[in-house]
Formats: sequence, C-alpha cells, structure tokens
Amino acid sequence: MTKRNTQQRRHTILAMVNEQGEVSVEALACEFATSEVTIRKDLTALEKSGLLLRRYGGAVALPQEIVAKSDDERDTLRKVAIAKAAAALIKDHHRIIIDSGRTTAAMIPELAQKRGLVVMTNAINIANRLLALENEPTLLMTGGTWDPHSESFQGQVAEQVLRSYDFDTLFIGADGIDVARGTTTFNELVGLSQVMAEAARDVVVLVESEKIGRRIPNLELPWDQVTTLITDNNLAADLRQAIEARGVQLICAEVE
Repeated sequence: MTKRNTQQRRHTILAMVNEQGEVSVEALACEFATSEVTIRKDLTALEKSGLLLRRYGGAVALPQEIVAKSDDERDTLRKVAIAKAAAALIKDHHRIIIDSGRTTAAMIPELAQKRGLVVMTNAINIANRLLALENEPTLLMTGGTWDPHSESFQGQVAEQVLRSYDFDTLFIGADGIDVARGTTTFNELVGLSQVMAEAARDVVVLVESEKIGRRIPNLELPWDQVTTLITDNNLAADLRQAIEARGVQLICAEVE
C-alpha cells in the first residue's frame, strides 16, 4: 500500500466518521478490503491529529465541545496544542481532575495511551469521552447541582465529594487571566474550582494567550493556588515575564 493510498483511505474514513457520527473497525476493514490492524493504525493516526476520537471497536466524530465554534481554524489549533502540552504532564497511574471546558475537553484524545488513570470530572461530556477510551480509565463524577451556564455540576454536594479524595493534578480552564490577581471567570460559582484546587497537589491552568490580560470581576484561583499555566506561543514577552514573576511555571505550546 503506497503512502498516497494510505492518505486517501484516511481522508475517506474521516469523511465517513463526520457523516455517520460513528464507524466500526470491522465495517471499515470490509469497506476498504484491508485488515483490522491497518484500520486501527489509521484511526490512531487520525486521533493523534485531533480529527476524531477512538472508542472500543471503532471511532466517533470529534465532539462540538472540542471543535472551535468560530471559523478561525487557528483557534482550534491553539486548543489542541495547549491540550497536548497538558497531557504530556500526566504519567501512568496518575489521579487527576479535569474541569469542564472546551480546552480541557481537548485533552481526552491525548489520554488514550496513559495507563491506570483515575479521573474525576464534573462534566458529563468529558465523562462520556473518557468512557469511550480503549484504555478505560477509572472514572469518578462529582455529582451535584447542574449549572447550565458552565454545563457542569456545581454546589455543595460536588464540593463534599471532592473533599473525600486527593489527586495529583487539576486541569482547569479560565475565561481570563488577571496578571495581578490570578484566573478569572464570568461564572459567579467559583466554590467548586477552589475545592478542586485544594484537593490536588498541582494545579494546571489551560488558557489561550488572547485571554491573558483580560480583566473579569470574578476571581477564580489566585496565583498562590496555581502551579503551572499552559498557553500558546503567541503570548507577549512582557506578559510571560509578569506571569513567571508570580512563581508560576509557564509553558507556551507551539501551534502547528
């Protein structure tokens, strides 16, 4: 099979996934008259490129939460680059929290090769994607009161559940970064985010560079609760220095 034929097959597979929403390895192997091993390699390559999600026995289309809602393709690439840099910090058997959000949701395909993970989340969409991974991480849900604004569970029940566990790392997004104060949000419900940070040894914030310097009234996490901030490589030099001066590890992911 030539490289060109492989590319054509993968292009067709992606079109089928996007049209049908879901495909199976068995059906694809019959469709292209090739082995299931070859199809699995195709699906793995497409997932690594951020084009679909693997699931047991096949693949599903990339969720809308991961695909940028704007027409700016570079926005999607930024989210994927940030998510990949975040996933690189996770080791096998880590216990992690993944908060709701489109950038944090983009981490899920990158967890497919991690073994023995324990993952807590407050978002149903993230939980469903975790369950679709073939490596089957242990999934924990916070429960609580559903907040339609953040599309996640919040409230005292969720906070109580989190307080009964301890984790290696929290991965959380932000609506803005106030260089003087910390992470900020449009949502007034910040209690769960703070409990998440208290339950984790390290706190990793995922945010696009355009949000850094954005001033929003609601402080979510002060700098002394943030271990690492991951953004894209478009961050201005003066903002890089200001963040690092707060004692926060800064990672600027290269956007492909």
